[in-house]
Amino acid sequence: MSSAEQQVRTVEVPGAVLAVHRPTAGAAPDGREPGLFVHGLGGSAGNWTALMDRLSGLVDGEALDLPGFGRSGPPADGNLSLSGHVRAVIGYLEASDRGPVHLFGNSLGGAVAVRLAALRPDLVRSLTLVSPALPELPPQRSAWPTGLLALPGLPALLSRLSAGRRDAEAATDDLLRLVYGDPAAVSPAARAEAVAEYRSRLDLPHALPALVGSARGIVSAYTERGDQALWRQAEQVAAPVLLVYGRRDRLVSYRSARRAFAAFADVRLLVLPESGHVAMMEHPDEVARAVRELIADTAG
Repeated sequence: MSSAEQQVRTVEVPGAVLAVHRPTAGAAPDGREPGLFVHGLGGSAGNWTALMDRLSGLVDGEALDLPGFGRSGPPADGNLSLSGHVRAVIGYLEASDRGPVHLFGNSLGGAVAVRLAALRPDLVRSLTLVSPALPELPPQRSAWPTGLLALPGLPALLSRLSAGRRDAEAATDDLLRLVYGDPAAVSPAARAEAVAEYRSRLDLPHALPALVGSARGIVSAYTERGDQALWRQAEQVAAPVLLVYGRRDRLVSYRSARRAFAAFADVRLLVLPESGHVAMMEHPDEVARAVRELIADTAG
């Protein structure tokens, strides 16, 4: 989102101050049901711009930057665990009094949304999960570099490597190849925006620690057992769920859709053959169509 298309405000929640993005056109209350969009690891609220635009007539949407990402500063207590991010999102929903919401999550944001919906069903009307980061062991080989972020000592190594300020355009192209099914289809404007965001992140001292800490949080969540196990929490979700997977996803295998489909009680599945890890950015029309059907079912 450009500054001309959004309003950004900060909201203080337990342990953090969050940046919350809202399309300017949707600033006035008008009876639409509220929605909240939560990005993935290394992402930001802007990842949801295309989908929010397509749902603007139906959902009064807001997107937030998780602690340490986008325009949100790092958490005051340094808690970048999955539960720490869940706490921040719950804090926002309670502070804004917008719940229950149609909750959207991608990747890390998907895992946040699952845990939140299990723990606080009163805050969730429906759940749309785009390539949610649910435990997948062993992970597919193309996801290993992300998992390696959790290794001790790697943050210092990455800091030394980035000290030379690697060419932002080359780094951005690597990222686009990782998360898009067809990176050649990314528009010049979208690529330029991604490069600009990468450059701005290089200037934030908390950016790399937030990325590494959140990666460790995901890995730690994958090992949790008992009531905190993510798959068990998925089984506890009562809200209707839309699962969206891309067959070209290099981070979350579409094969995990089978287990996810079996775990949720009230569930729909959309598999997009040409999409990668960010289907809401690559194929927003198809995702929006499925969301409208989900919300219609919810209303019914």
